[in-house]
Amino acid sequence: MEKVTKTVTIIISDVIFRRNLKIFIKMLKKNNSLKLIKYYNYINYNLIYGNKAINRYKKDNFEISGDKAENLDKLKKSILSLKNCDLKRQAKNIVFSDGNPNSKIMLIGEAPGANEDEEGLPFVGRAGALLDKMLAAIDLDRKKVYISNIINYRPPDNRRPTDEEIKRYLPFITKHIEIISPKILVLLGSTAMNALIGNEVVISKMRGKWIEKKFGNCKTSVIITFHPAFLMRQPAQKKMAWIDLKMIRDKRNNLIT
Repeated sequence: MEKVTKTVTIIISDVIFRRNLKIFIKMLKKNNSLKLIKYYNYINYNLIYGNKAINRYKKDNFEISGDKAENLDKLKKSILSLKNCDLKRQAKNIVFSDGNPNSKIMLIGEAPGANEDEEGLPFVGRAGALLDKMLAAIDLDRKKVYISNIINYRPPDNRRPTDEEIKRYLPFITKHIEIISPKILVLLGSTAMNALIGNEVVISKMRGKWIEKKFGNCKTSVIITFHPAFLMRQPAQKKMAWIDLKMIRDKRNNLIT
C-alpha cells in the first residue's frame, strides 16, 4: 500500500482564528460532512492550509515620485493610518523626523522616549542633547543632517521595541531612507543595526566600518555607532564613538570636495 505524506501548515494568527480552528477540528471528529463543508467554505480554505504565513499588516505600496516633500507627506500619512497598533494607541504624538530632508547625511535611532513623545521630534531629551554635542564636534547640527527612528511611536516605559514591532515598522523606515536617499547613513545603536543590517554580530564588532547597502533605489554608505543613551550609561565608550564621528566627518568632506 502506497504511503502518501502530506504536510499541512496550520497558521494561527489570533484568538479568533484559534477558536475557528477548534470548531473545525470538532466538526471533523464528528464527521458532520454537510456542516463541515459549509464551515470550510465560510472560513476560507487558504487561511488554514497553505505554505505561506499570513501577513496581517497592510503594506505601504505608494510609488516614490520626484517630489521629496510629497513623498515624505505620503509616508507620514501611511504611518498615521496604521490600524491595530498598540504603540500608536498609547503614544501622544507620532515622531516622524527632524532636520534637513535634503541633507546627504541621515541618522536613525531606535524609538522615541518620553520627551520625544511629548514634542513629536526625535532626540530631544538627554540623549538628544548628547547627540547635538556629537554632531557639533564634527561641524554638524540638525540643520545639516536628517534624523529619524526605526519606530515612530514611543514604546511604553521606554522599553526596547519588540521584534514584532520592528518588523511592522521596517517597511516604513526602509521607504524613508529611499526617499531621503542619503549618501551617508548613520545607525545609532544595536536596534537600528539589527533592523537594517542584521543581528548576526554585536555592535562592538560592526561599528567603525563602512558598509555599502541598498534600500530600494537608494545606494548608501552605512556606518554603525553607539546610541547616545548607551554612551550616557557607558561613558568609557565615547572614545570609540569619537573614532566613528571622525570617519563620518572625513566621508562628508570627501563628498564636498
